[in-house]
Amino acid sequence: MKITLKRTPEQVELVKAMASRNRTVAYEAQVALAEFIGPVLAEVLNQAPTVSNLFNSLQFDADDNPSIPLDLYYDISDEDYVKVWSQSHAGGLPSNQVLPTASELKLATYTLDAAVDFDRRYAAKSRMDVVGKTFTRVAQEILLKQERTSATLLMASLAGASIKTSPLFENKQIFRTATADTVLIDDFNKLMTLAKRINTSWIGGTPTTRTRGITDIVCSPEVVGSIRAMAYNPVNTTAALGQAAAATNSEGIAAPEQLRNELYQNAGLDSFMGVNILEFNEMGKGEKFNTIFGTASAAATYKTYDGARNAAFAGATDEIIVGVDRTRDSLMRVVATDPDSNSELNLIADDQYSVRQNKIGYYGQLEEGRVVLDNRVLLGLIKGG
Repeated sequence: MKITLKRTPEQVELVKAMASRNRTVAYEAQVALAEFIGPVLAEVLNQAPTVSNLFNSLQFDADDNPSIPLDLYYDISDEDYVKVWSQSHAGGLPSNQVLPTASELKLATYTLDAAVDFDRRYAAKSRMDVVGKTFTRVAQEILLKQERTSATLLMASLAGASIKTSPLFENKQIFRTATADTVLIDDFNKLMTLAKRINTSWIGGTPTTRTRGITDIVCSPEVVGSIRAMAYNPVNTTAALGQAAAATNSEGIAAPEQLRNELYQNAGLDSFMGVNILEFNEMGKGEKFNTIFGTASAAATYKTYDGARNAAFAGATDEIIVGVDRTRDSLMRVVATDPDSNSELNLIADDQYSVRQNKIGYYGQLEEGRVVLDNRVLLGLIKGG
């Protein structure tokens, strides 16, 4: 992420005016720059390829009390109650609310903020790079908080997800890979199959949109490495006559030539079998998001698709792969908009510094709330023992 200010005559004069000894002139210049750059930062945050942006944005006016009518957003089946996962404050423990389908869900919002400053002499010398880096830091700090908050909600919701249409996995929406510590095409195929079974219509039947299933995979670099390895490793799980494939080379079947060429040539893999791949360093054995899921899953056990192996999730040896269906309005992010600029990010000139401190500061503030209305859009695949 990088915010760059062009050296146009107008912007250079505006930055120099921020260093004026006349406090009125300096403050007006700081406010003018904040009004210009605030919507830009909000757009950058909304386009960043992060876990945070798996959520659909729902804007509301500042100082309003946002709510969602569940009967319009939730696919109603034979159940009278739905489970909604939400957080009351940033970084807090997500909680599961059981609500009637006809209920109006009131959403708790919280504030994410960041404060930065730089020396006044950089503005006097029109150092556009320093000013740009300052605003980049504001966006980075808020994005970091959004990322951690979103990951906690996603992992807790997935760990607590259950559906009656998957009795094979004890009604869980998570299963283990067929081969220990390896991801194969077969695992993705079964994940898509489970998604089809779970994502029914609102009466529990076949949906009119057959594309419902998985649109995105959130995983670690090691999982992406396993996908690339299909270019030169066998991909089959059964041999001739339906027998399980053994370790001998004669029973190993390679992927089709076209698929292996694509995997071999595309080092920066961004999709596989029509599913977008979101690669994060926080995913993987012993990493932050993986640890969050391990804590949320507690002592729950997870089986392979055939039920041969069943064990609790161990964060040191297992890693979770998250499948997400973004075609449904379930992962929601309500965000307040500033009444003056109509921007989601309220960037304010910080007035706490006096002239003798030789500092220019900015304060960024964003009010939002996140909720998972229907956790059937989340599925899990465990790569490990």
